[in-house]
Amino acid sequence: MSTIRVWDVNKFVLAFDHLSPPPTERAAEIQVGLRKFAKMAGVKFFHDVGDGILHQLLLDHYALPGQVVMAADSHTTTVGAVGAFAQGLGASDVAAIVITGKTWLMVPEPFRIRILGKPGPGVYGKDVALHLLSVFRAEGLNGKSAEFVVEEPGAFPMDYRATVSNMGIELGLDAAMFAPDSETVRHIKEKRGIEIKPVTPDPNAKYVDSYDVELNKLEPLVAAPHSVDNVKSISEVEGLDVDYVFIGSCTNGRLSDIEVAAKILRNGKVRSRCVAIPASREIYIRAMELGYIDTLVRAGCVVTYGTCGPCLGGHFGLIGPGEVAISTGSRNFRGRMGSPEGKVYLANAAVAAAAALNGKFVDPRKYLT
Repeated sequence: MSTIRVWDVNKFVLAFDHLSPPPTERAAEIQVGLRKFAKMAGVKFFHDVGDGILHQLLLDHYALPGQVVMAADSHTTTVGAVGAFAQGLGASDVAAIVITGKTWLMVPEPFRIRILGKPGPGVYGKDVALHLLSVFRAEGLNGKSAEFVVEEPGAFPMDYRATVSNMGIELGLDAAMFAPDSETVRHIKEKRGIEIKPVTPDPNAKYVDSYDVELNKLEPLVAAPHSVDNVKSISEVEGLDVDYVFIGSCTNGRLSDIEVAAKILRNGKVRSRCVAIPASREIYIRAMELGYIDTLVRAGCVVTYGTCGPCLGGHFGLIGPGEVAISTGSRNFRGRMGSPEGKVYLANAAVAAAAALNGKFVDPRKYLT
């Protein structure tokens, strides 16, 4: 370790998120080693326990349109929301980049997806991602890079885009990039205080294929066990008992997710145990200032911040045999969140919060209209 040098400390970000704070001795040992490495290498952008999930930190503070972003996690595609070409790579490939600043890629086929119109109540980025999975299936766009173009930028904000880009990897996409527009400009100015110019696709660009998502035709969707593409409408699962709800992750731990959860959970106490984890300390603090954290805690939720935790079955709430869980995370494979005898459904934060409040699946739109 003493001989390793980062090729450019100004382009390297290190963050603890998956097992943070460490729930095992081994995880603690790894984090001790990484702290020593960060100090030795002079890493400028080091985020310790509780600062936030890497993908949220990259989205809010580092990634910019047109950049190439590589990280050691499959959901690196998240920052495609601002128009970056972002991929998750294996540990060895990332280590090589850290040392050399270089990697190699197979150029993916471009696939165009238009986001049209405005979503109705209870419909968010998660529902667009699940809709696409219902159409193309898991890994159905393998070897392709999606270019998303939003018809009405203000109707599909950055939080929604980040969810879609995040779950692009479930479609098999090499990258899931939103064409920068006025919403991209707004987000980057708000988060970093800098002005950018939108980067528009080449008008003569050629695509291997295209698809249109009509937002006004969507309804709240869920992915039933044990696959991300086992997609059903909320009406198909309504009434099913739920034991545990997780609201958070790099997929849906953003301020708008915490906001809608608080809006629903202010109606009473949870009947299913509920863990809520904003994706970064910054989001947690803002949610606290707006009263959302207070609402969640008073409703009976366990609230912490800045960790992946339950999403990958790490800590802060796993499921036992036979239990049914709703997660706002990205995956519902057998054993993903604990016991392989449990069942995990994926849904947006409104569906999750409504289920926590009622102890079963209900249509959240009755709380939002």
